[in-house]
Amino acid sequence: MTVSHHPVYSDNRLKLGVFCANTMPALTTVPELFKPNWAECLRIAQLADETGLEAIVPIARWKGYVDGDFGHASHDVIEPFTYAAAIAQATRRIGIFATTHAPTVHPLIVAKQAATIDAISGGRFGMNVVGGWNRREFEMFGIEMLDHEERYQYLAEWLELIRRLWSETHEFDVDSRWFSMKGALSRPQPLQGSAVPIMNAGFSETGMRFAARHSNIGLIGLFGENPDQWRVQVNKYKALARDEYGRDVQVWTNAQLVLKDTDAEAADYLRYYSEDRADHAAIDGFISTLARENGVAEDSEHMRFMRRTVALGSGTPIVGDAQTAAAKLISMANAGIDGVIFSAIDYIDVLQRLAHDVLPSLVENDVRQRGGTSSLYETGL
Repeated sequence: MTVSHHPVYSDNRLKLGVFCANTMPALTTVPELFKPNWAECLRIAQLADETGLEAIVPIARWKGYVDGDFGHASHDVIEPFTYAAAIAQATRRIGIFATTHAPTVHPLIVAKQAATIDAISGGRFGMNVVGGWNRREFEMFGIEMLDHEERYQYLAEWLELIRRLWSETHEFDVDSRWFSMKGALSRPQPLQGSAVPIMNAGFSETGMRFAARHSNIGLIGLFGENPDQWRVQVNKYKALARDEYGRDVQVWTNAQLVLKDTDAEAADYLRYYSEDRADHAAIDGFISTLARENGVAEDSEHMRFMRRTVALGSGTPIVGDAQTAAAKLISMANAGIDGVIFSAIDYIDVLQRLAHDVLPSLVENDVRQRGGTSSLYETGL
């Protein structure tokens, strides 16, 4: 058995983290939109660390959504492993994730990168694994994008090899459909061994099964506004992992956090950045790509819904004053959600408001502890 004291295993009922703070967090043109310069990335990470959050999760994107516009902001993404290594050195407590598009990088490279960042961070590294969905990125690499089912078969073997490289005490050979490795090893291994936390967002049935079987954290999108609906989603996910694979998994979600002095001010600001100043070129490109890869029409009901919501940012909107935001986070925790990673137009302002005005309410309602404590986590993976 290998063990981890990673912050995502803290005793807080609801873990919190920063999401997407290595690129633009919403498809909008407002001038105050966060843009990925290193000084701001570092400031956000250190403030999240000081606030006592559990995780910072950058995304992986190699190409934005507007073809033919070289200068479009959606193309600007700081590479997540380099980002994670630097953030690890500059923080003390927060868990540091890197997101990787598995088909674009060999398991040996990822195993070595992960072990290095885990050493830099003192055992705080985690990995968000994705199979990719944007064909235009694959075309840049000159590699084939597998169909949906094959993508997850590839991802499962890719992750299994990385975990072997993190834990094996001998060299090993591999000869499979996708990999040919002779005398494979990777040293040094992570401080956490193969217990490095794995996050995966599985939205399809195949994706959910992959996450339930192979990940420690399943990242889901919430349907509806009703906590009872959320509870059904969460219970289904956890039951799948427990009943079919004999595993316990955490279920997290992502959210767009809009915090202002009043509910009305927050609603006005949401409308301003997502409707009045929506980035229509990026939205059109995103919807076109998503519709094509999912084999649906751009004017289908689902794509019309996506078009209305994509400018908001990533995940469920949490919009209002501190009391409203705290109430929604408490309802998420009561629905069984284990963690929320959030993005924001202005991360610094939102983190300051979260620390001063929202977290005290979460402590008072036994959703979080002051400072939090770390539990020991064991895994046979």
